[in-house]
Amino acid sequence: MECPHQHQDILSHMLIYCDENGQYLAEHDIVNKILGLLIGSHETTSTVCTFVVKYLAELPQNIYENVYQEQMAIAKSKAPGELLNWDDIQKMKYSWNVACEVIRLNPPAQGAFREAINDFIFDGFSIPKGWKLYWSANSTHKNPEYFPEPEKFDPSRFEGTGPAPYTYVPFGGGPSMCPGKEYARMELLVFMHNLVKRFKCETLFPNGNVTYNPTPIPAKGLPVRLIPHRS
Repeated sequence: MECPHQHQDILSHMLIYCDENGQYLAEHDIVNKILGLLIGSHETTSTVCTFVVKYLAELPQNIYENVYQEQMAIAKSKAPGELLNWDDIQKMKYSWNVACEVIRLNPPAQGAFREAINDFIFDGFSIPKGWKLYWSANSTHKNPEYFPEPEKFDPSRFEGTGPAPYTYVPFGGGPSMCPGKEYARMELLVFMHNLVKRFKCETLFPNGNVTYNPTPIPAKGLPVRLIPHRS
């Protein structure tokens, strides 16, 4: 028999859900889950899409051109009206390296909290079990020990085996790594494909400052000029 609620949105499901004791979710639990979903599924990827446009518009021509050539090779392999598929996504290696470098320089999640499950000593500091710890993405993303010339945009950092483990952590690491990593990768690459296939971009405020609220945002917004490719 068809469930009468199966076509409702996730908020509706949480409002009508009750556990084995007949208890409904508390209002603050619903609010926390909705905020987590909004931040995790929209704020982060939209931030990266913004900076992908910014960097493709500002970087040396060869970086945009390499992304364009890779994406056009995929576009030309498709029949008219045929959509991208998973195999196409796997071919976007250079484009993903560019996206990874965008995320390294401007990680949408600045870090997260964890709880110490045992007493331990780190860099001379004694951390008791149960303490809340905050890890920062930029503490390694811009560490010259792991990323030489950390302010330089260099997609080649992600070729081969890429950065050392736990130095590039925009999605966290270990068992608590973001479960949406592959979805985010697909979303970003599909966005890049459709952007560069149609347009070249120019920013009106090149190399502008970046503010944080708490995700990175171009201080003056990102007004761009879209220049259609000639057919």
